[in-house]
Amino acid sequence: MTRNVLIAMLVMYVFQQFLSGNFIYRYFPLYPINSDYFYPWQLLTYSLLHGNFMHLFFNGFAIWMFGSQIEHYWGEKKYAIYLIVCIIGAALANALLSNAPAIGISGAVYGLLVAYGMMWPNHTIYLVIPPIPMKAKYFVLIFAGIALFSSLTSSQDGIAHIAHLGGALTGFLLIQYWRGKPPFKW
Repeated sequence: MTRNVLIAMLVMYVFQQFLSGNFIYRYFPLYPINSDYFYPWQLLTYSLLHGNFMHLFFNGFAIWMFGSQIEHYWGEKKYAIYLIVCIIGAALANALLSNAPAIGISGAVYGLLVAYGMMWPNHTIYLVIPPIPMKAKYFVLIFAGIALFSSLTSSQDGIAHIAHLGGALTGFLLIQYWRGKPPFKW
């Protein structure tokens, strides 16, 4: 599944480069739900679009790094369900709470970070820049904190911070549901 997601992202990126930009950017990004440009399929298609090669690379790298381990642990079916639910959760958060369109699978990446941090909280992760080792649980909390802070302070920066938070929250809630823990069972 991880490989298939990476291939789909790459194929769509190539299409973005060669197809008419008006067609791609009219029908596939995620637009706010009250927009004339919103279509239901955008709750999934936005995740395969990326703004530039670095956006594609870092999202793909995170999916490969965290997603492949999670897929190996959960199995393909459960992982696929989780990833799709995180994509849709991130999309709904952004479409309902933001006035800006969104592209990229970053919301689902935040969901994967949450899953990794919940499953292996004490595994050491190394930041790329700067190369600082830290436990997964702190890594996830720092990234979630940055997304929360940015969603409250950054406007018009071109980053879908609300989608990041939506993917993280959706992932957390789904894991809690699967575990039978609060808020789903007291």
